[in-house]
Amino acid sequence: MGIVVIGAVFVDIKGYPLSAYIPGGRNSGRVEQVHGGVSRNVAEDIANVELRPTFVGLVDDTGTGQDVIDKLANHKVNTRYIQRVPDGMGTWLAVFDNDGDVCAAISKRPDTTPLTRLLEEQGDEIFRDCDSIALELDLEKETVKLVLAYAKKYNKKVFAAVSNMSIAMERRDFLQHIDCFVCNQQEAGLLFSDNYDHLTPEQMSRVLAENVHSANIPCMVVTMGAQGAVYASSTGEQGIAPAKKVDVKDTTGAGDAFFAGTVIGLTYGKNLPESCEIGSRLAASVICITENVCPRFRPREFGLDIPVVD
Repeated sequence: MGIVVIGAVFVDIKGYPLSAYIPGGRNSGRVEQVHGGVSRNVAEDIANVELRPTFVGLVDDTGTGQDVIDKLANHKVNTRYIQRVPDGMGTWLAVFDNDGDVCAAISKRPDTTPLTRLLEEQGDEIFRDCDSIALELDLEKETVKLVLAYAKKYNKKVFAAVSNMSIAMERRDFLQHIDCFVCNQQEAGLLFSDNYDHLTPEQMSRVLAENVHSANIPCMVVTMGAQGAVYASSTGEQGIAPAKKVDVKDTTGAGDAFFAGTVIGLTYGKNLPESCEIGSRLAASVICITENVCPRFRPREFGLDIPVVD
């Protein structure tokens, strides 16, 4: 079954300026529409390492929804557990500045409650033979509870990311049952009711280690953009994972790719620093692309001794 990825699907509408971006002004540019969503992106990123993840999620009962299924299937993602329902996908509208960073965004979340029934009916089949579980923490609370229950039943590791920290903050207690939680610096500040924007990686690493210990969280990784990422675990391990230097085209999806790489490493025998290194390499590959076509890797390029299933 490979890594099982569970979460929402979005349609991303992205606008890029053709000249110097003017905040609050009229900007000529180009607009593109692509498939998105944290978990959908993660499933595709894992597949781009020639692994065969399973995606559990919802799509619209329209041609657009079928397009999402077809694209994932073309990447050799197992799409058996994707359900087509009315309004099953969200929308993310974003405007980028000249540095490839999001300067304004609005999102419409989908209703993901049908995932709970799907897991109730087919959870044993989905999780029994999987290698690990990658989860969006801000899914419906009952869905998250079910995932954690199946993980405990079958002794599977669970790794979590987040698309809306405001929602995830209501599930802080779940973090004690998740093997590793990955978020960005701003999201970590929301989680721990503090502002970390001014901290250096060295300072952030120390603060994270203190918070992980006091909150009884097994492991956390916090991404810091161009400054890389920091990690800490309840065992006392902590450190910094430098970012790869690349020509930035678009930072969208970089955090998702980092999460995917970290999950791959932790699932298939790498330690925390090595897993963050894989995450950094995948994130760099996403940041520098120009045609929405991510490069593909073989597991051995990351030191992973995993048979590739063609």
